[in-house]
Amino acid sequence: MHAQSWAATYRGILPDTFLDNEAPAERTAHWIKRMEEIDAGEGIAWIAELDGAPVGFVCLVDPDANGSVLVDNLHALPGFKGAGAGTAMLAAAQAWARERGARRLHLSVLEGNQAAIGFYESRGWRFAAREDDRMGGIGVVSLVYVFALE
Repeated sequence: MHAQSWAATYRGILPDTFLDNEAPAERTAHWIKRMEEIDAGEGIAWIAELDGAPVGFVCLVDPDANGSVLVDNLHALPGFKGAGAGTAMLAAAQAWARERGARRLHLSVLEGNQAAIGFYESRGWRFAAREDDRMGGIGVVSLVYVFALE
């Protein structure tokens, strides 16, 4: 589901060869590691469903030393963007973070992902920082967004 979302969302931002050939294995390795961390009690992942079919997912990492929960990933499958799954997953993430005493949530968005930037900004998330990163063998800029829970 993650590689499918990347292939649709990051086309034109990341190299096609990476999205088509390398991202599925790279995302599988990421999720094997992340699920081991979740099994150890270091966060949670949920799958959003519509009529019993998976349409998206969100992964959260326990609050850090600053009381901030990382939204490690939040994706809706391409055919279900705008169906409300993202908004519902964000609401669940905020409730989960509050239950753990967090003061805020944070996440990273690729600079060219205007749809995600608009989605988060329209829901009260605020730009906090710009970070240079590498994905798919190229340099990219990640934008850090935060959402205050207080």
